[in-house]
Amino acid sequence: MKHIIALLLENEPGALSRVVALFSARGYNIESLTVAPTEDPSLSRMTIVTTGSEEVIEQITKHLNRLIEVVKVVDLTEGSYTERELMLVKVRAVGKEREEMKRMADIFRGRIIDVTEKTYTVELTGDGTKLDAFLAALERTAILETVRTGACGIGRGERILRV
Repeated sequence: MKHIIALLLENEPGALSRVVALFSARGYNIESLTVAPTEDPSLSRMTIVTTGSEEVIEQITKHLNRLIEVVKVVDLTEGSYTERELMLVKVRAVGKEREEMKRMADIFRGRIIDVTEKTYTVELTGDGTKLDAFLAALERTAILETVRTGACGIGRGERILRV
């Protein structure tokens, strides 16, 4: 089962590598990882997407809490949350394909952010299933390049990850 783990950690050299090393040493896979400073410049927020049983996720959480740099850990999938991912897709857009690519971007609420004579670059945000659906709707040969950020997540309502 997919889990989104959010954590606050001290914004200092080596903190990210220790978290990643913890996953690697125990044979846990990280599907995506995003990290950036928070409103408090001394802290960073990390969002890790991983898969595993409840027992495995519980072990991951316990190990993360033992790291000195980690301030707080929350499994967002234990409650309601909002998840978003950013994807940039460069697609072939020549002749009659140009209008079709524009239409596809509109259907998925994407934005065309770069235009050349032969390509469009489309920016999309949403959950992973929406982005996957956009790629599936395109012809395989139309996709020239794809870049994805990985998921960012935040608890809904009053649920806050804070020290």
